[in-house]
Amino acid sequence: MTVVKSTLSESARQVVGEALQGTLVDLLGLSLIGKQAHWNIVGPRFRSIHLQLDEVVDTARTYADTVAERAATLGVPPDGRPETVATTAAPQGPKEGWVQDTEVVGVMVEALEATIGLLRERITATAEPDPVTQDLLIGLTAELEKHRWMFQAEDWPRRA
Repeated sequence: MTVVKSTLSESARQVVGEALQGTLVDLLGLSLIGKQAHWNIVGPRFRSIHLQLDEVVDTARTYADTVAERAATLGVPPDGRPETVATTAAPQGPKEGWVQDTEVVGVMVEALEATIGLLRERITATAEPDPVTQDLLIGLTAELEKHRWMFQAEDWPRRA
């Protein structure tokens, strides 16, 4: 049953819906990774990375809401349930317990890279069926690439 009628064709709605749903769970997963690391980071760079993690979480949560609302606008019910995020989100989080600041940086670089890689695929997939969604994904990718750059710079030259 479709409650909201889409302005897209059914085939376009399906492609775009899959891209938006995948992005939603990846962003929710990224926000959880960021918060887990935020609560458990230790080390000499605690404060700066602790604050930097909140910036990533804010970006992920803001865009998750925008992505979910875009899906709903197109007649695709967004699914951000915990079990959906746990089983389908791409990025992997830190280990349990206290995490050294250098390890947090590595986890965040990897999580951001995984999310960005999938976003680039979704940008390509949505180009034809819905340039509006593609534009949203492009803006999100730019923001996440900026966060990745900042984390990567935190660990130079070790991760060069």
